[in-house]
Amino acid sequence: MASQVTGAIADRYSAALFELAEQQGLFDVVAKDLLAFKAMIAESEDLRRLLRSPVIGRDDQRRAITALAERGGMSDLTRRFVGTVAANRRLFSLPGIIGAYLAKLADRRGEIRAEVVSSAPLDDAQRDRLNAVLGKSLGGAVVIEETVDPGLLGGLVVQVGSRMVDSSLRTKLQHLQLAMKGVQ
Repeated sequence: MASQVTGAIADRYSAALFELAEQQGLFDVVAKDLLAFKAMIAESEDLRRLLRSPVIGRDDQRRAITALAERGGMSDLTRRFVGTVAANRRLFSLPGIIGAYLAKLADRRGEIRAEVVSSAPLDDAQRDRLNAVLGKSLGGAVVIEETVDPGLLGGLVVQVGSRMVDSSLRTKLQHLQLAMKGVQ
């Protein structure tokens, strides 16, 4: 139930931001800003705590998040938007808002978003090869959103919509471990 509420909030806020970005011709600028926020959220436990904390007052949250946006050189639209999200006590849904906005933008452009997690950053050749394979199998232009997780040990985890392909070494080792426990 809570994820449905968060999803509904993310959809409403991302639709509003999408409309504002369209009116001002700032689709790509806002997308770049939101991807920067996404990276900051992934890297900082303190920021994740700020987004989730009901104890931190709305004014403190608003000041902190807009200061981050300013330091990050983000557009005026993005700074005002995250300030409004904070003022309305909806920062907990910011990751969902980011995902929904990027999905709307990809849909508008006819692109297919693929989230790719690798154990090390992909080089250009690997990225091009992956893009070609995914484009061929999915039948469209693919936008790859990369994340690095050294815990995978090797391989990739690719998610497109609700479909996931996990070819990571970590998962293969887990399957092997389970198989060996079953033999004993």
